[in-house]
Amino acid sequence: MLAVVALATPLLAGAEEIGNVSTVFKFVGPNDRIVVEAFDDPKVEGVTCYLSRAKTGGLKGGLGLAEDRAEASIACRQVGAINFKGDLKDGESVFKERTSLVFKTMQVVRFFDKKRNTLVYLVYSDRVIEGSPQNAVTAIPILPWVQ
Repeated sequence: MLAVVALATPLLAGAEEIGNVSTVFKFVGPNDRIVVEAFDDPKVEGVTCYLSRAKTGGLKGGLGLAEDRAEASIACRQVGAINFKGDLKDGESVFKERTSLVFKTMQVVRFFDKKRNTLVYLVYSDRVIEGSPQNAVTAIPILPWVQ
């Protein structure tokens, strides 16, 4: 069983928790909360994305057994000179984190809009059988970095 869980669990793309707020008090286990995390695009130097999403608390949440909600918000920003570390593929996953024990993940994918010279990031939740249409999008025009 542990092998199945290990194989089904996507690798964390190095998200750093920036902060959180409590939304629902729980008598047992941690409270439900909204967390704000930051991660850098692994192939685009100079881009950081900020993701806010719900984390389920309670006894199941504290043990990592609860299923988190599918809703998320994203804002990606240019934080330095943009340099590409490799070829970019449209729809390439840049962040992935499980939101249930085995079957559900929250992920961010990147697209490159060549016509507008803009990077577009989409966050959504997927599940082995049925995903969610809930999503959010953000875009970064590629501009010269002036300090």
